[in-house]
Amino acid sequence: MKQMDRRLFLKEAGAAVLGAGAAARAAGAVEKRPPNVVLFLIDDMGWRDVGCYGSRFYETPNIDRLAAQGMRFTQAYAACPVCSPTRAAVLTGKYPARLHLTDWIPGHKHPYAKLLPPAFNQELPHEAVTLAEALKPAGYATASVGKWHLGGPDFGPEAQGFDVNAGGTHQGQPPSYFSPYGIPALKDGPEGEYLTDRLTDEAVAFIESNRERPFFLYFPHYAVHTPIQAKKDVQARYAGRVRDGDPQNNPGYAAMVEAVDQSVGRVMDALDRLGLAEDTVVIFTSDNGGLGRVTSNAPLREGKGTLYEGGVREPLIVRWPGRIAAGSLCGTPVCSVDFFPTIMEIATGPGPGPLTDGESLVPLLTGTGDIAARDLYWHYPHYHPLGATPGGIVRRGNHKLIEYYEDNRLELYDLAADPAETKNLAGEMSEKAEELRRALHGWLLDVDAQMPTSNPDHDPVRAAQSK
Repeated sequence: MKQMDRRLFLKEAGAAVLGAGAAARAAGAVEKRPPNVVLFLIDDMGWRDVGCYGSRFYETPNIDRLAAQGMRFTQAYAACPVCSPTRAAVLTGKYPARLHLTDWIPGHKHPYAKLLPPAFNQELPHEAVTLAEALKPAGYATASVGKWHLGGPDFGPEAQGFDVNAGGTHQGQPPSYFSPYGIPALKDGPEGEYLTDRLTDEAVAFIESNRERPFFLYFPHYAVHTPIQAKKDVQARYAGRVRDGDPQNNPGYAAMVEAVDQSVGRVMDALDRLGLAEDTVVIFTSDNGGLGRVTSNAPLREGKGTLYEGGVREPLIVRWPGRIAAGSLCGTPVCSVDFFPTIMEIATGPGPGPLTDGESLVPLLTGTGDIAARDLYWHYPHYHPLGATPGGIVRRGNHKLIEYYEDNRLELYDLAADPAETKNLAGEMSEKAEELRRALHGWLLDVDAQMPTSNPDHDPVRAAQSK
């Protein structure tokens, strides 16, 4: 895939949009306003942290309503098992490996591990075209409300095409979920104001201010990332509902999930009140798997910071009234890199745009077709205290191969028969494992992936102590 220069794209895209508009006016055509887009990106929300995905403990009536009115994906994936790379993939449509942004910023230090992770980008490169920049020639107002975590002020939302930034900084988690927040890009509210509520106020205000033009609201909540801080009365209510045997049993986390659900409900209500719901696409998803010590991704294996399904499989719900069948399900594997081409087709119609690693999901959403069979890839050349060691993944059909770079060990799973990844088939299906290994290696070369190198200071004992 060839990289397109950002300035060149914006110049060409602007000319194309203006030319198309002039042609339509000359022909006497009525120019229809393109749909609005609201993209919720929840931080650390696991695949099973929503009622419509099987949670019996967390209450998510608004998210469940969104699913009942739209399409729920059962095999949607984050582009990485940690946050910053997935966010970069969502905004650019490019795999983290291609962007050389493969770990959360700034990453962990493991000086005695067997491998030295590569020096990766500490910000989203300016050269990459973001959704905000790509939508601007089509007349969209754009806002980023919430967590950014893709670089400091020179690489913040305003420097990446967004008109409005409410709360986005280099920070990966809020110092506090209660005001005073300690977030430079967000003015403190009254003492005790809750961050999830405040960000929703900012999002609704943006929608109200831009009701007369198309808008793109990128709404990456800080929740449900640690610290686990919730409204005390809501937390107390969940404390009285803990069930024996339910692995989801953290009352504080449950209260944070409920706050996110209420945020979704308030945005949906605002769209209804302003008469915008029929003309707005709402997307709801997460950036990586749920954190194992506060929630459970079962029956999926493990969680955030691992290469297993619990680390990368996500909830994904899309509502597009009149275009998506209410209550529909989709089992096609999709990924974070698909949001960029999908949103661009929704906003500007089919046609050329910035080259991406993703596929537009519009045929799946509208029931007008399928997308071509393809492999999905992950590259995580880092160590993570939650379990990951440097490795890569390829999913082809129902088969998923993990290669660990320390010793080239392979794990192969049939996700249709074994979604919990309990049986490693690499030994008995050695030809399939080697086929997928070759595909992974070819892709790593194609995207110019940064690889880890041998560590001359490797010390197994000290490495184990520093985990």
